[in-house]
Amino acid sequence: MKYMIMLYGSQQDYDVLAGKPTGKPAMTPEAVAAMHAYMESFHQKLAESGELVGGQGLTAPVHARRVQLQGGALVVTDGPYPETQEVLAGYTIVECASFDRATEIAAGLVNPDDEGAYVDVRPIEGGWDELEL
Repeated sequence: MKYMIMLYGSQQDYDVLAGKPTGKPAMTPEAVAAMHAYMESFHQKLAESGELVGGQGLTAPVHARRVQLQGGALVVTDGPYPETQEVLAGYTIVECASFDRATEIAAGLVNPDDEGAYVDVRPIEGGWDELEL
């Protein structure tokens, strides 16, 4: 079964990564490099175990667009969105034996330095026959 592990962040988190002034201290270039090295190593281990399907980080919410229907008309709104604190920041897709294993993998993506940090794990539906309503 395939599972998507979804990582979340905010525009402020992206600004911290970029060294921009926010309410949080900016990450040093060394800290950013260490984070990227960790993610690369994490995904490499999953590739070696045969469990990695794919994964990517997403650009900052400021580069997003929301397309929605309002009053019968399509409306496009540029990000970031003030009504949304957190957005999808990246994802990893794994194929493994169980939901428990996917959860174990996801635990390695929770930032231990950020109390309250979380990731979501959801099974990926393979077809209509797997859909539970």
